[in-house]
Amino acid sequence: MFDEKPGVGVPDDPQGKTDAFDEGIAFAQRKSKDKAEPKRTTSRNGAVLFSAVVFLLGCVVGLALGWLLFPGPWAVIAGLVVGAVFAMCVRVTMQWERAVVMRLGKFNRVAGPGVYFTIPIVEFTTSVVDQRMRCTYFSGERILTADLVPVDVDAVFFWTVWDPRQACTEVENYESSVSRTAQACMRDVIGSMEIEEMATRRAQIDAEIRDQIATITEQWGVSVATVKIRNIIIPEELQDAMSKAAQAQRERDARVILAEVERDISAMLVEAANEYDANEHAMQLRAMHAVNDSVREHGGMIVVPSSLGDSFGNAADFLKRL
Repeated sequence: MFDEKPGVGVPDDPQGKTDAFDEGIAFAQRKSKDKAEPKRTTSRNGAVLFSAVVFLLGCVVGLALGWLLFPGPWAVIAGLVVGAVFAMCVRVTMQWERAVVMRLGKFNRVAGPGVYFTIPIVEFTTSVVDQRMRCTYFSGERILTADLVPVDVDAVFFWTVWDPRQACTEVENYESSVSRTAQACMRDVIGSMEIEEMATRRAQIDAEIRDQIATITEQWGVSVATVKIRNIIIPEELQDAMSKAAQAQRERDARVILAEVERDISAMLVEAANEYDANEHAMQLRAMHAVNDSVREHGGMIVVPSSLGDSFGNAADFLKRL
């Protein structure tokens, strides 16, 4: 349901008002804390080390050839040039990466994973795209709902790049664009709902936001897996009002249920009275059971009037005849 934290800002001052500057600082601190991303669990040190080894190998080969052709400082320059050419020609990508290779400014191919080769100067790697599932945090501060209630909504969504070519050629910065698109779509969806709907339609809100993001990002080669809302924070004064309304509704439901039970009991009592009235022996048997239960539970002696004793005898004769 709704987050039970105060809506926004810091504790009220003695006069019941919140300082806007302190409120903004507290809000920014909360957001920066939420946006702190964990460190990567994987490393590209292997690819970097491979490039360094290729560069050094090229330098050694170039230095050896240069020393044979023209000994002196030019041999060192030749070694560095050959090393740079080797590093530009031989590249490596990790299992989860794809390299977008351009040839004379035009898209040529998507290379990887593993070792791939490029033609120096003619071909170059414009981007290395991570194709693993990513988790991005986004928020829509102070979104106005359909009934003009300001709420703060935090959410996360999981997405992946399924087409590295489109991600590099159709949008300038696909990571930033995806994040801003998600924020805008969340504002559209939340702004079309009333505050009470947000408490009961979490799954529908997630699905609507996901569908809107996917419609836009599909042309960028980005696929959205799922969207999940983390927090819905409403103003504190509105929380109190909604809590009182919920308590009143629960009390009303309890009274309705109690009245329905009383009605059912009274109907059963009327039905039982009609049964007893139709057969006098049934009433006598009920009296016998009541006396027996009283003696069995509490013990002691019961003095029974003679008329009641006669009714017990009549009831016994009735049972014998059955």
